[in-house]
Amino acid sequence: MRLHTSDDGRFTGVEAAIVLIAFVVIAAIFSYVVGITTPKSLGVFNTGAEPADTIRVIGDVYGLAAVPSSGINEIRFSIRLVPGAPSMNLTTMAIVFSTPATSPVTLSQGTNASASVFTTRLDGAGTPVGSIDPDQQVELDFFVADVPANTRMNFDLRPPAGALSFSRTAPATITTTNIL
Repeated sequence: MRLHTSDDGRFTGVEAAIVLIAFVVIAAIFSYVVGITTPKSLGVFNTGAEPADTIRVIGDVYGLAAVPSSGINEIRFSIRLVPGAPSMNLTTMAIVFSTPATSPVTLSQGTNASASVFTTRLDGAGTPVGSIDPDQQVELDFFVADVPANTRMNFDLRPPAGALSFSRTAPATITTTNIL
């Protein structure tokens, strides 16, 4: 008498269910790992090109020219903290400004704008401030050596935490007020 065994090399339904469950579990684990690591790795690629950990530029960057034929000699723009960022001390922030034809100039915060000092005013009003809170907008203003038309300008804001780098180009025709 011959006994019939089920081990004849075929794939049974129970085995298929076990393999399917294993694939689902592995896919769930992979999805979880990718979901955790993706925001962190994207942050590495975004630094320098995107707004920093703590601040961002709000609105336009203006290049002002006392004598338009000489070029832009003053820069003005506003910053705001990114959502969730704590208040920031602006007195320890530095701004590094450069063009292809000039060496980088490091500016520190002060009360009178110059070629080495930037001023900070709350919401563009005349009130100087030494810090910025999450719900505030602060206008930065400083003077630069004359920047001729079509010149690229590099800005590097270095607050106590994080950094923000961006570039703008002077327009082909410079007027007293220019949006960069």
